[in-house]
Amino acid sequence: MGRLNYRVVIFIFALIFGVVFSLPSLLQSQHGKKITLGLDLQGGLHMLLGVKSDEAIKSRLKSIAGTVKYVLEDNDIVIDELGINGDKVTFKVLDPDDIPKAKELLQKELQGVQIVENKGQFTLSLTPKEIARTKKQAIDQAVDTIRNRLDQFGLAEPTVAKQGTDKILVEVPGVKTPADEQRIRELIARAAHLQMMAVDEDRAARVYTMTPAEAKKYGDVILPDVKNPKEKYLLKAIPILDGSMLTDAKVGFDRNNQPVINFKLNGEGARIFGDFSGKSVGKRMAIVLDNKVYSAPVIRERIGGGSGQISGNFTLNEANDVAIALRSGALLAPVYVMEKRSIGPSLGADSIRQSTIALVLGFVMVVLFMIIYYGMAGAIADIALVANLFLILAIMSLFGATLTLPGMAGIVLTVGMAVDANVIINERIRELLRSGASIPKAIEEGYANAFTAIWDANVTTLISAVVLYAYGTGPIKGFALTMSIGILASMLTAILGTHGIYQMLLPNIKKEKLNFWFGIKV
Repeated sequence: MGRLNYRVVIFIFALIFGVVFSLPSLLQSQHGKKITLGLDLQGGLHMLLGVKSDEAIKSRLKSIAGTVKYVLEDNDIVIDELGINGDKVTFKVLDPDDIPKAKELLQKELQGVQIVENKGQFTLSLTPKEIARTKKQAIDQAVDTIRNRLDQFGLAEPTVAKQGTDKILVEVPGVKTPADEQRIRELIARAAHLQMMAVDEDRAARVYTMTPAEAKKYGDVILPDVKNPKEKYLLKAIPILDGSMLTDAKVGFDRNNQPVINFKLNGEGARIFGDFSGKSVGKRMAIVLDNKVYSAPVIRERIGGGSGQISGNFTLNEANDVAIALRSGALLAPVYVMEKRSIGPSLGADSIRQSTIALVLGFVMVVLFMIIYYGMAGAIADIALVANLFLILAIMSLFGATLTLPGMAGIVLTVGMAVDANVIINERIRELLRSGASIPKAIEEGYANAFTAIWDANVTTLISAVVLYAYGTGPIKGFALTMSIGILASMLTAILGTHGIYQMLLPNIKKEKLNFWFGIKV
């Protein structure tokens, strides 16, 4: 027996690492990081969502109206009758001398908007191209927003993907109780549309006798209080600012130790917020979330710094969910559930059992083939294969990766690919031995000659796996992940590890026992 060399030392450390960090997943212990099972293996929630993309147009018009109000008033241009009529924003510039300046400012600030002016009466509408872009953006943004919300919620590898032109597929593994399911559905569907709106102080006393149609004539809207729906507020329909200017939202606690949400605005939002509060001392400003008033405090002084607070008798879970929704961004258009299925774990148990059988059967057949065909060289390759499997499980456990059925298929495929490198190496060694080379020379040149082919094959496969992971979703990502880890692990075990073992065993390999060591007769 030869001495330990650095290759064998690295291989032993890799094997110990693989065994130690894969045990929590294999034994399903309470301690240590474990692999998470995907929806197809442990069950969960499957939903198909529809997107009301037409609502995104209404939100866009509100945003345009808010921009018009701020930009023109900031430039001392007096306007009147600002409102949204159907699919248009209309207003009137009172001073004829300000009309050219108003046109210039709006053309600079507003993109994709058609501006028509007639004797100081302005009509703004979205161009057909902008309407199509806004609807598409609403769906794409809904996919990203829902995925961000579920990720921040702490769910492992949820699948959120666009399906068709106006539908979204959502799959969330591990949802087992109706309470969890309801909480996730509410988190997904929450619009999280934050607005700061001025209270119409001149007509506020008439809110309980005023109809929504009458309020609309004055450019107002009637919204309920979140704590008491019977309590109403008459608010200016054009918001001061909205959640698009929000940069952060975190849960905090007020003086009574009740959960509240502290939020921060970007530079533009902070400037608008500061200017409005400075001009509105003594008046009320309502904080509105999803068309419900959470608070309407009186402004005592100019509020600078771009920060604020939302309180509303939240539970801690509710506050966390609202903060997540605000941080991940408001939905441009509301979503609704078109189809919902709760998938039980029985299918997963059956899938795991069948995949495990396939993995064990494939592993045993490969092990036996290598030993029968290559002798001790095959056994050395099998040791590398075992180390490879432990490394795959360990790395996936450390990163908290999700194992899906395609991912298990990737592991089964890796079993075959992991010994492929050693097959090439063993054949090179056998060729050199048959040609009369010495055993040390055959081993060294065998590895040297085989390395280029192994490297090229593994790199091209790894590139394909990386592309699959980058552009795939859900199960495709799982397959690509296990393939990538398996390829990298096989480079360590099959090339570095087995080479070190040969070097360590070299004094024991005799010319007259080549059939035992390499399965050939010379």
